[in-house]
Amino acid sequence: MIADRSPLRLRHQLPLLAWLVLVWILLWGTWSWANLLSGALVALLVTMLLPLPHVVGGTRVRPLPLLAFLGHFVVDLAVSGAQVAWLALRPGGQRRSAIVRVQLRTDSDLLLTMVAEAVSLVPGSLVLDLDREGSTITVHLLHVRDRADVERERGDVLVVEERLVRAFGSPEDLAAIDRDLQRRGRAPERAAR
Repeated sequence: MIADRSPLRLRHQLPLLAWLVLVWILLWGTWSWANLLSGALVALLVTMLLPLPHVVGGTRVRPLPLLAFLGHFVVDLAVSGAQVAWLALRPGGQRRSAIVRVQLRTDSDLLLTMVAEAVSLVPGSLVLDLDREGSTITVHLLHVRDRADVERERGDVLVVEERLVRAFGSPEDLAAIDRDLQRRGRAPERAAR
């Protein structure tokens, strides 16, 4: 792999460089000019010798859908946290759990990773496998009552994917989501774009 050494690539690397310098200073435990300069040198060496692959298409951020995602995510955290706490404290303990595979509609590595992280961060669900080639995610669900509950949870994963695609996805990702929603008989959300 040949690294792109253009000034444009360096501009995209600046947040990574700043992060690596900060980590370097935190590892040393004290701030000093020597730590700052040596951290900058180490960060430059790391990014030049071990370049990260270029993210195809870059990142698109749509503020309103991002706020919608974050609002729903905070609510999901609170509700799921309460449900898991109740499962831990109630008499009788845990009764049923499930492992489900969900076919995602996007093939973007970045969006697949974001969906997996968002699903794993919500209490009561844990991503066991993410198949990049097949765009599938395998999730362990802590508490399910019946098959309908499993299908509802599978739908919840697809809703998380839809919210993230609306916030960060490419036009192709948005089109894939809209096609799937039309196929399922649900109207795409046009106002969130």
